[in-house]
Amino acid sequence: MFDIQKIVIEKNLYYKNHLIVKYRIEYPCIISTTYYSAKKFNYFNQLKAMELKLYSEKELFENAKEIYDYNINNNYSFSPYELVYTYTVTYNKNNFVSLYSDQYIYAGGAHGSTIRNSQNWNMKNGYQILLSSLFHDDCSFVIPLLKEILHQIETQIENGTNSYFENYAKLVVETFNFEQFYLIDNSIAIFYQQYDIAPYSSGIPVFLIHLGNKLLAE
Repeated sequence: MFDIQKIVIEKNLYYKNHLIVKYRIEYPCIISTTYYSAKKFNYFNQLKAMELKLYSEKELFENAKEIYDYNINNNYSFSPYELVYTYTVTYNKNNFVSLYSDQYIYAGGAHGSTIRNSQNWNMKNGYQILLSSLFHDDCSFVIPLLKEILHQIETQIENGTNSYFENYAKLVVETFNFEQFYLIDNSIAIFYQQYDIAPYSSGIPVFLIHLGNKLLAE
């Protein structure tokens, strides 16, 4: 298990003495001096954080300034733009680290939007693992995986625990992304982005696929 520290960057940006943009960026940092892969992991996440910081202070800020001036000149209200980037570690043992990050951006309108990404690191070699490697690189794994996802959706609809678009079966196949997964003990979590297969109110759909007693061996 690796000692993972949370690094936080946050700032409020003002224009004409009014708050127009605020951001909070959290990213993980492995405290280790023996693993080269830890340095690779840290650089990957620090670079992402710096990109978001630059985006917030340049593109997002410039856009907010323009909308602020327009709204004030036309007697409209203005709500500050916001960027929040968080992460959750879901697996940290046997020389593997898995996590997902949520990037929320509000840039006007009724509500913001969230994009989820995941990382699944083999810390022995410093590379991220492929979804296919969890199924012994057997390309036929996709069909039963999709069937299980569809079964879980049908169960949720029957129980009234979640809602999906009417053509969800087609969308589950069309929007399936081999990079959208993370590890949990004995399972993998497959996720879809907002609006991929369900309305905004359903959030980010996640489906747990059980893989047995040993997900990853050391």
